[in-house]
Amino acid sequence: MTGYACIRQYLKTLDGSPGVYRMLDAESRVLYVGKARNLRARVSNYTRPGHSARIERMIRETASMMFLTTRTETEALLLEQNLIKQLKPKYNVLLRDDKSFPNILVAKDHPFPQIKKHRGAKKEKGAYFGPFASAGAVNRTLNQLQKAFLLRNCSDSMFDSRTRPCLLYQIKRCSGPCVGMISQADYAESVRDAERFLSGRSTRIQEELAAQMQEASDAMEFERAAALRDRIRALTQVQTAQGINPRGVTEADVIGLHMDSGQACVQVFFIRANQNWGNRDFYPRVGPDVSPAEAMEAFLGQFYDSKDPPRQLILSDGIENADLMQQALSEKAGRKVEIVVPQRGEKLELVSGALRNAREALARRMSESATQAKLLRGLAEAFDLDAPPQRIEVYDNSHIQGTNAVGAMIVAGPEGFMKNAYRKFNIRGDDLTPGDDFGMMKEVLTRRFTRLLKEDPDRDKGLWPDLLLIDGGAGQVSAVHEIMQAHGVEDIPMVGVAKGVDRDHGKEEFHRIGQRPFALKRNDPVLYFIQRLRDEAHRFAIGTHRAKRAKAVGATPLDEIPGVGAARKRALLAHFGSAKAVSRANLADLKAVDGISAGLAQKVYDFFHDKG
Repeated sequence: MTGYACIRQYLKTLDGSPGVYRMLDAESRVLYVGKARNLRARVSNYTRPGHSARIERMIRETASMMFLTTRTETEALLLEQNLIKQLKPKYNVLLRDDKSFPNILVAKDHPFPQIKKHRGAKKEKGAYFGPFASAGAVNRTLNQLQKAFLLRNCSDSMFDSRTRPCLLYQIKRCSGPCVGMISQADYAESVRDAERFLSGRSTRIQEELAAQMQEASDAMEFERAAALRDRIRALTQVQTAQGINPRGVTEADVIGLHMDSGQACVQVFFIRANQNWGNRDFYPRVGPDVSPAEAMEAFLGQFYDSKDPPRQLILSDGIENADLMQQALSEKAGRKVEIVVPQRGEKLELVSGALRNAREALARRMSESATQAKLLRGLAEAFDLDAPPQRIEVYDNSHIQGTNAVGAMIVAGPEGFMKNAYRKFNIRGDDLTPGDDFGMMKEVLTRRFTRLLKEDPDRDKGLWPDLLLIDGGAGQVSAVHEIMQAHGVEDIPMVGVAKGVDRDHGKEEFHRIGQRPFALKRNDPVLYFIQRLRDEAHRFAIGTHRAKRAKAVGATPLDEIPGVGAARKRALLAHFGSAKAVSRANLADLKAVDGISAGLAQKVYDFFHDKG
């Protein structure tokens, strides 16, 4: 039983409690997640005709339902958005790009605090300022803050090991606290000034610096006056680069939504301390019959599910449950969060700017999607595919003479590179000859297909590729074909992309099993597209390899001792100077290290002395 009849049978068991409901198809896949102030009343709406085409399709596919009651409607709203993000139902509006945003951290676990970029959970002790829209926005601000306040950005270990000032001191980007060029009290004053600036109290700082510059000039200390002038200029550049600096809005996210032809773009401007800290665009999955109010409400719920909301949300479109959303976000933040849809004044100007950006960004994306679709059709024609591929997987390896070997997989589709689907593979094969590219590719593809067969055996979750591109020629293609045969997945087209004569761009040869190699015309757009795919795979593989190599360089035997984390490792290395010295230390010396208990000292001693 499906459709209206299926939904009606649940009405007998429902009451008027608030809660969340899920609609499932015949194979128990979640089609839709919704919330309700009154579950019985909400579900009964689905038993009457008159819905949009999207909802009618959903009702026809519904074979069962699940319910979860909550104490309040606010709880239902929060649970609904959490489930949507987890389950990604087919008929919900879905926010697809939900990365964390970087902050500026003034670390407070050192006598001379470090200023740096921070992303992720706020576990470190210190003052956080953000969010910034991108790493670029943070880096630009940090660059100018260094010039203005001369705060260090080096790590604690580098700070402790310095015996003379580094280059940043020479170019007047740091005050040199590592070698005593500034007192702790004066450095603390610079930190306070930086925090005041990041909190929006910049006018007073600039006035104080201007007064100090005049004093230095009057005393004919022209070098000091010039340094202060450069600091004032750096502060001005931060404010100028931020573009929009609203006077009447201290802390807000300005959110503009534009919808066209069943697609949507949401632009978010981050206003903090009366300064614009950048903007980011998002493209939630919507349909042609989704209203702006529904799209905006879904975006807010999912966007702030894992982020702290600011004191004010300035929206281009109102939402149906504004009071409920405001209450939910206020409870999450532990303070009042206000939602406004401005009709006049500065806030309307801000939201109009966000709307204009959303409209232009969506137009660009739709144009790029049309170009991408044309390239995918060309790819299908070049490689004799049945249809344009919806998921292309490209593989590459990276190593230096076989060391720190990694495999990389990048994914592309109708909307370009799908970076959340990228995967890296640490090559584990102990029996591999160093530099054996065939063996490495075999290991990577074996692990990939083993996982696919386990996670998506019926190929209905969209995880299987429509085309494999391998970096290499006939030998690589033959090796991968063997793996595909062994796993029974011979129906996936696979092409090897080999450098042609003189390893030159434009002379690539393409290899397929049982067919002669061939090349595309040098100016063919499809060739450029394949080159971009291969270059992206190579970039990702090289980056992964470098990260692994850097980690290996910093590794020590101390990493293998249970109970020795980063802080205790630092303490041991600072006390003894090297891991080798730690390994030779006696038990009494180990116990003398700050932060190392008698029990842990025994563990460290036993680790190095009980290996026989």
